Amino acid sequence: MSQTATEPTSAPSPPAPRRRLLRGLGWTLVVAGLLLLGFVFQQLVVTTWLANRANTENVARAEAYFERVPIRPAPPADTPTPPTTSETEPSPEPPPELVVEAPPPEHEPFAILRIPSIPKLAEGWAVVEGVSYRDLKNGMGHMPDTALPGQPGNAVISGHRTTYGAPFYDLDTLEPGDVIEVETALGVHTYTVRETMVVSPFDLWVTEPRPGAWLTLTTCHPRFSARQRLVVFAELTAGPNFEAIYR
Repeated sequence: MSQTATEPTSAPSPPAPRRRLLRGLGWTLVVAGLLLLGFVFQQLVVTTWLANRANTENVARAEAYFERVPIRPAPPADTPTPPTTSETEPSPEPPPELVVEAPPPEHEPFAILRIPSIPKLAEGWAVVEGVSYRDLKNGMGHMPDTALPGQPGNAVISGHRTTYGAPFYDLDTLEPGDVIEVETALGVHTYTVRETMVVSPFDLWVTEPRPGAWLTLTTCHPRFSARQRLVVFAELTAGPNFEAIYR
């Protein structure tokens, strides 16, 4: 009886080096894509959620700060004494008195900014003292060494446009004539937008003092880029110190 010999089955050949390389590259791209999506989600969603929650707490902290911060009249300016005359003249009305508040501590929420024409900011966003990474991740920061809101000079406030709550996301919609309100321990200071412009990050002149009382808002431009800065200039038009500054 004859038997047919069974031929042994050959083992599969290992993939070619090029095939292994392409497979590894494919998996690398998949992992990189997932990491990128996770990073975008964290930057646009998680940081915004955290900043919105922090803002609720900071608004309450700012309102509590209003109650305890010292307020005092500004030191009187040196003015010459008017000459005395023999004739009786009516006493002039005393000029309006400028009131000031003590400088806020670093990182402290000390003001609330509202922009009625921007829904996100209509209810108010807390402003903290400082513009470091720690400060701006909670929303808006006041630049130290610039005037406080409601005081003579140029109060500069910065904020993110796309992450950490993106409080200034729609800042480019502001136009001359729009109103910005800043509440501090002194009361509510009303500013009117005079001009908006796009400048280089190196144009530091936008933070310099100006005659009168001004508010300057700055943020990155365009959205999702730090290549330029969007700047809004607004002038004080009402508030506790308006008469004293513009008399």
